[in-house]
Amino acid sequence: MSAQTESWPRPHRLTVHDYYRMAEAGVLSPDDRTELIEGEIIDMPPIGNRHAEVVRVLTKRLVRAIGDAAEVSAQLPVRLSLRSELQPDFALVKTKPGGYRSGHPAPSDVLLLIEVSDSTLRYDLGKRASLYAAHGVPEYWVFDLKRNRVWRHRAPTGGQYTQLDELTAGELPLPAGLGVIELAEIF
Repeated sequence: MSAQTESWPRPHRLTVHDYYRMAEAGVLSPDDRTELIEGEIIDMPPIGNRHAEVVRVLTKRLVRAIGDAAEVSAQLPVRLSLRSELQPDFALVKTKPGGYRSGHPAPSDVLLLIEVSDSTLRYDLGKRASLYAAHGVPEYWVFDLKRNRVWRHRAPTGGQYTQLDELTAGELPLPAGLGVIELAEIF
C-alpha cells in the first residue's frame, strides 16, 4: 500500500474564504450562529437571558474603563488564521488608523478576548483556550455564569496558557493598565 492511500479518508478543512463563500451562496444563513474553527464549521448555542445581560453590563463597563485607549469589539469576528475565525463575546483590540475596514482583527491586534459561558464552559476552557494560546492571544477570560467566577488565562507558551487564575470577587485588572472590572457588578 502506498503512503498516499494510507492517509485516506481525511477531513476536508475549509478556509475563511470558503466559509464566506458558503454564506454568500446561502448555504449558511445570516441567522446561523456559527464559527470556523480549524477549518470546521461549529454551531454555537443561542444566547440566553443571563448571558445577554452579562454581555450588556460588560459592554458598558469595558467601554467606560478603556475609553479611547483601545477598541471594544462585542460579538464580532477575530481572524486567528486562514482556517479559524471566531466571534468571541468580547475582543479588546489595539486602535488602528482607519480601524479594521480592510480586515478583521488578527491575534497581533488583540489585547484580551472574553467569553461569557453558561452552556459551553468545557469548550471555552478547553478548545478555545488552547486555540487562542496557540495563536499567541496574550490574555483570555471566561466568565463562568453557573459558578459566578472568572477564569483568567495569561502568558501563552507552546500552545497553552501558563498562568490560570480563578477569580470570584474583587477587581479584575484589564491588560496594559486599561482599568479594572469589578466582579460584583457582573455577578
